[in-house]
Amino acid sequence: MTQPPPIGRADGDLPSIDLPGLGLLAHAMAAAERGWYVFPLRPRDKRPAGHPERDCPRTGRCSGGHRTPEQRATTDPDLIVAAWTHAPYNVGIATGPSGLLVVDLDTVKANDKSGTPDGVTSFEALCERAGQAIPLTHRVRSARGGMHLYFTQPEGARLRNSAKKLGPHIDTRGWGGYVVAPGSTTGNGAYEILDRRPPAPLPDWLHQALTASPEPIRPPGPAPVLVLGGGSRAAEVALERETAAVATCLEGGRNAQLLASARAVGRFVAWGDIPRHVAEEAFQAAGESAGLSASECRATIRSALGWSIRTARPRPAAA
Repeated sequence: MTQPPPIGRADGDLPSIDLPGLGLLAHAMAAAERGWYVFPLRPRDKRPAGHPERDCPRTGRCSGGHRTPEQRATTDPDLIVAAWTHAPYNVGIATGPSGLLVVDLDTVKANDKSGTPDGVTSFEALCERAGQAIPLTHRVRSARGGMHLYFTQPEGARLRNSAKKLGPHIDTRGWGGYVVAPGSTTGNGAYEILDRRPPAPLPDWLHQALTASPEPIRPPGPAPVLVLGGGSRAAEVALERETAAVATCLEGGRNAQLLASARAVGRFVAWGDIPRHVAEEAFQAAGESAGLSASECRATIRSALGWSIRTARPRPAAA
């Protein structure tokens, strides 16, 4: 007896074909529907698909010269379908053409100096120093556990990429850059949306921070002379060493050094080896000696010492 065809498929129909890129195609189309320009990244990778400029054949779409990923990015549904049904490409968003400025808050790397803050901590300290609340906007979790904050670029602006201009492990992506879109996956994990609200306009204070001219480099002043009112010798040495590192740091890394050094000494404050006001006064003098403003020093020191006191482990037992 002839068996009836499976429910939902007529006799003689071919089985459906599961294309591995269809899920990623949906994410690429969702981004394009927001007006964001997308282009393919290598499967399970962050690097653009296609050839680099050095290997450009100067044919096809590159017949008029090599086309960068930013130039190839599109919102055209037909081109997007053609690309993502060809292979399971990850999705890149060209931030400049999309009118976006994305703040990339990265995680701490294995080769970072002990006490270096991650991007989220640096950004929280940046907001605190500016007297601003952390902006509410479209947020994406990166594969390594970092965070992307999406903002729209100010009218008429063409903000480009920046690296660590806002603080340790804080980069930005604008014209000339791109971010990996949610739905993409690498060997480190997946990119996932944390907050689906539309990107907020880039706050004025962040715009000013990104476009401010760098302060002229000034020779470092002498390290402050420290007089401790008690405390262990190890604590005194640590405070002298870390404040000297801050006082002699040149423009470009001063605030990051202040944050890291104050955190390094904070455990001695938590253990009662150094009075908090002594550490604050020493780092305030060191920071101002390096050229930081008094208000900037105060906010960074408060944030760093507060973090250290909250997270300090118990004093190691004597050998």
